[in-house]
Amino acid sequence: MQQHQIVSREQWVAARKVHLAREKEFSRARERLAEERRALPWVKVDKSYMFDAPDGQVTLADLFKGRPQLVVQHVMFAPDWEAACKSCSFWADGFERMVPHLAARDTTMVAISLAPVPKLEAFKKRMGWSFDWVSSGRNDFNSDYGVSFTREQIEQGVPKYNFGTTPFYGPELPGISVFFRDEAGEIFHTYSCFARGLDMMNAAYQYLDLTPLGRHEEGLPYPMDWVRLRDQYESQAKSACCHG
Repeated sequence: MQQHQIVSREQWVAARKVHLAREKEFSRARERLAEERRALPWVKVDKSYMFDAPDGQVTLADLFKGRPQLVVQHVMFAPDWEAACKSCSFWADGFERMVPHLAARDTTMVAISLAPVPKLEAFKKRMGWSFDWVSSGRNDFNSDYGVSFTREQIEQGVPKYNFGTTPFYGPELPGISVFFRDEAGEIFHTYSCFARGLDMMNAAYQYLDLTPLGRHEEGLPYPMDWVRLRDQYESQAKSACCHG
């Protein structure tokens, strides 16, 4: 942790106002970026996708639940895994209670993974989540939208993740995809983001960025090495106490 100058309240307010001007500049830049994002061209979804849901099979159109906008959180959960990715679960904890608020603005949110429905439902129950979660294990949705890769692709090192800008680091990777359904029922892919593009959707990280220590990830084997499934922090603390 860097050393900090200790000043009077008046000096602190003066320094804070200087930084506030930078924050306002960033906010305006972010608003311009959001406008540019909304103005991006769209791609019509001509392919039919059938997903496995707890009550049977559903289409991509069904996932909208009658609303015009759909946000898909691609949660890493391979068919042979017993639990979802801990980092994806970190994001899922954050959006779990947002779903009704998004619905109030004509937007449906759903999680999609390759794992079969029984595994999704069991893990969802364990985590206490209520959002819709369907399986794409029997279609090409994950590969078509850039979050699942074959062994051949990885061995060849084809840089396909994050629009060809990021090397592979596994067969399952995180992402968010956004779709729009018009009054005629046609569906369009409007946006996707991956890797660091997901950062702003993690509210916990945004709170940590306000603190003196920040994310405090320096020196770790990788930045999110500290993250655990929500129900594992207590057991980790007990273990540390017992061996302390």
